[in-house]
Amino acid sequence: MNQAFVKHSHAVPNDAVPRAALWILVPAAALTVLGLILLWPQGVEDATAPDAFGTEVDGHVLSVHETECDEADPALNEQLQATVCGDVVVRITSGEQSGEETVVDIPTGPGAPVVEPGDDVILIYTPDSVSGQQYHIIDHDRAGALWALAVAFALAVVAFGRWKGLRSLAALSVTFAVVLLFMVPAILDGSSPILVAVVGSAAIMLVSLYLGHGWNRTTTVAVVGTLASLVVTVLLAEAAVRLTMLNGVLDENTTNLALQYPIDMSGLLLAGILIGSLGVIDDVTISQAATVDEVAKANPKWGSARLFTSGMRVGRDHLTSVVNTLVLAYAGASLPLLVLIAAANRPLEQVLTSQTIATEIVRSVAGTLGLIAAVPITTWLAAYLARRRPKPKGPKEKEPKRPRPEPDAVASWDEDESPYPPSHLR
Repeated sequence: MNQAFVKHSHAVPNDAVPRAALWILVPAAALTVLGLILLWPQGVEDATAPDAFGTEVDGHVLSVHETECDEADPALNEQLQATVCGDVVVRITSGEQSGEETVVDIPTGPGAPVVEPGDDVILIYTPDSVSGQQYHIIDHDRAGALWALAVAFALAVVAFGRWKGLRSLAALSVTFAVVLLFMVPAILDGSSPILVAVVGSAAIMLVSLYLGHGWNRTTTVAVVGTLASLVVTVLLAEAAVRLTMLNGVLDENTTNLALQYPIDMSGLLLAGILIGSLGVIDDVTISQAATVDEVAKANPKWGSARLFTSGMRVGRDHLTSVVNTLVLAYAGASLPLLVLIAAANRPLEQVLTSQTIATEIVRSVAGTLGLIAAVPITTWLAAYLARRRPKPKGPKEKEPKRPRPEPDAVASWDEDESPYPPSHLR
C-alpha cells in the first residue's frame, strides 16, 4: 500500500520575537537607558543634620523592673497612656559606647514596644537631652526575623518554581535596585517624580519580564502591552488628579517631605499611582499573552479574530478578580484612616470629598482604567502575531502533487487508515 504525506497549511505559532515588535522595543529600550542616564541622581543633600534628632543604636535588654506609675501627675499619665512604669537595663551593642550598660524608662504611649529580657531593641541616643536621659527605646530590632522570612520566601519560590523561580527572584532584585538606587534618590534630587516613575517603571518592566519569562514572542507581547497600558494609566491619572485638584499633601509625613525637600507632591502622587499599577498590569499582560498563545497552539485552524474573542473571554474573568484585588490593596493600606473617619461619624459626602479619601479613589480608578486598557491591547496583539506569517525571502515552493492511488489498493483501504478524507474515495 502506498503512503502519501499531506502538507498542512495551517499557521503554527512561532515563539520567535517578530521584527515588527522590535520597532517598538528598541526605541523604548533606548529611551529608557537615556532617561536613566539623564535622571540619575548626582547627589542628594540632607535637609537636616544627620544627628539633629539623635543617633540610632542597637541594644540588648538584660532586665525589666516594673513599678507603679506616680499618681502625682495623673493627667500626664493619661495623656501618655502610661499603664506600666519602671526601668529597663539595656546593654549597648553598637556605636561608640558598645558594651556599656544603661538604664532607660519603660516605653509608654500609643504603639510603644513591649520589651522583655532577651529582646533586641533599637534606641535613640540624644546626648543633649533636656531630661538628662540620653537613651530611649523606640522599637524592636527585627533584622533577624526579617532575614529569616526573606530566606523562607526565597526557598519556597525556588522549590516551587525551580529555574523560573530563581529567575523571578533575580527580577525582584532588579525591581528593588531600580526603586532604591534610582527612583527614590532621583526624586529627592529634585527630578520630576512622574518622569522618574515612567523611566523607572519602563526599566523594571523591560528587565524583569524578560528575565523572568525569557526572550520570546509571548513575553514581547506582554512588554508591548504593558508599555501601552502604562501610557494610558499616566494620562488618565494626570487627568484625574487635575480634575479633582489633589496636591499630594495628605498627612504629617507628606507635609514634612514637602517642607524639607523641593519635591512636586502632585507629581509624586502620580508616580505612586503608576508604580502601584505596574505590578498588576504586567501580571494581566503576561496572563493574556500566554493564554492566547496556548489557545493558538491548541487550535491551529483558528484565525486572529477567533483567537481574540476567546482571549477576551478569559481576560474579562481575570479582570474581574484583579480589579477587586487592586481596590482591596488600596483599601487595606488606608484601613486605619477609614476606621478613624468612621469613628468621627462625619457625613458620607464630607468623607468621600476629603483629599485623603479622594486620593485613594483616584488611585483605584486610574489604576483600574489602565488595567482595563491592558486586556484588549495585549489580547489583540497576541492574536495578531500568533497568526502573522513573515514573508518568504526566496521563491515560493510548490506543494508536491498528491499521488493517485492504485486501483487494487483502493479496495483494501480501511477508512481509519486512509491518508485522504472519505470523500476522495467516492
